[in-house]
Amino acid sequence: MSPATSQTPVNDALRRAEIDLSLRHPVMFFFTSGAAWLAVAILLGIVASAKTHSPDFLTGWSWLTYGRVQSAHMNALVYGWACQAAFGALIWLMARLSRQECRAAGIILVAGHVWNLAISLGLIAILAGGGTGMPWMEFPAFAWVPMLLSYAAIAIWSMVQFKVRPAGHVFISQWYILAALIWFPWVFASAHLLIHAFAGNPVMAAAINAWYRSAMLLLFFVPTGIAAAYYLIPKVTGRPVYSYSLSALGFWSLAIIAPWAGMQKLAGAPIPNFLPYLGAAATILFAVPCIAVGVNLLKTAAGAPETVANSPSLHFTIMGVFGLLILGAASVFLNNPAILPGTQFSMANYGFDILGVYGFFSFIAFGVIYFVVPRITRREWLSSRLIKMHFFLSLYGVALVVIVALFGGAMQGIGLEDYKMPAEDASMRAYPYAVATTLAWCFLLFSNVFFFFHLTLMWLRLGRRSSHPTLLGVHHADDLHDAAHGPEGDIDNGGPGTVHPDSHAHSH
Repeated sequence: MSPATSQTPVNDALRRAEIDLSLRHPVMFFFTSGAAWLAVAILLGIVASAKTHSPDFLTGWSWLTYGRVQSAHMNALVYGWACQAAFGALIWLMARLSRQECRAAGIILVAGHVWNLAISLGLIAILAGGGTGMPWMEFPAFAWVPMLLSYAAIAIWSMVQFKVRPAGHVFISQWYILAALIWFPWVFASAHLLIHAFAGNPVMAAAINAWYRSAMLLLFFVPTGIAAAYYLIPKVTGRPVYSYSLSALGFWSLAIIAPWAGMQKLAGAPIPNFLPYLGAAATILFAVPCIAVGVNLLKTAAGAPETVANSPSLHFTIMGVFGLLILGAASVFLNNPAILPGTQFSMANYGFDILGVYGFFSFIAFGVIYFVVPRITRREWLSSRLIKMHFFLSLYGVALVVIVALFGGAMQGIGLEDYKMPAEDASMRAYPYAVATTLAWCFLLFSNVFFFFHLTLMWLRLGRRSSHPTLLGVHHADDLHDAAHGPEGDIDNGGPGTVHPDSHAHSH
């Protein structure tokens, strides 16, 4: 239980405004630069996807070969967009939940610029032919040290804020935030030191790379997305989290299961035979935290259907929660020992990565952005129509990418496993799915150009001044209107019966 406070609602609102003001520049920097990188990543994804079904596309440009463009596409998506969206969300959430202003905004901004410089140089190196060839680790070794140092400068201050927070209840969002902040440097430093600094057997380097790729998704992006969802859904709906027991089950099952996943991608490789199947079992069991978190959050949101229907942030967040459930189902399907040999070298792995990074994490990140930006800029979004367009085009585009990649990968795997058929048969099986993937990325590019434009106007503080939030629909209930404009109340995101110092029913 949080201790009783003598603060009035007015003083508490002023405190939140001070926290938001202290974070305006670093948070908006991460969100806008991340959105710009997302547009770049999608554009590169279109080129890479087009080359899978039209090899002669842009053949006159040596730096746009498929291997280089595909690597640049995934690294821009992961490190340019997803990591920066995560950084912005983490530092804002921790400051709000810890009730502490940010006193190191300048240091965080410098770290953000260094991060972006390292990514830019790394992508140039990949397109110039200097990539390492290891998925999610294609940047040359020179990029990793400044990236790790930048991360340290960003993360340390959030941990300090947690340390000096007022004594009281530790919320479930803070559990996941701290886990993500701690797991990232462990995963990042361990993999790069073992591969770049202590080079050994190439087969084990591939195994470490497979573990890193899985760990970045399951131990950084998943807990960051869950932390944001556990904050946003109770806050916007004004309801406590449905079950504290499910909250604890989701967290501890993720912490125990996720570190073992990853090496299933090397089934049949000359490594100890139990490692791939241990990884496959762990990835299958990843469905347990997915179900626990998904059910808990959806049950919480079910108590306020009208708020969910009108809230832009909840539209994206709820869809991200469904993405988490689908991610858990896909982890079971793709890692079944009967299916794994046929899909581990197909485009199904790409579909799984996109499902995790975009279908789950990015949707929740969009929800965070639509909720946080009006608070730190003191402006409202210009157009609910642009938000609707962003939501539906993103949903259609990512669903199409994931579905065609997963099922196209399964069909491709059948062709690869049939040793009696020529290799071209596998390519022909995947051809229509590759064409559909290119079309889907075009939809995503269209939606995110408008998103970046909308977000940039907000950063320039050109959003509209308004006494009410931007809603996706017309609401008629007086209590919903009062919740949207009244002082923020006390709703917990850690479980029923406890008090949350920074949660409220707001219709963003």
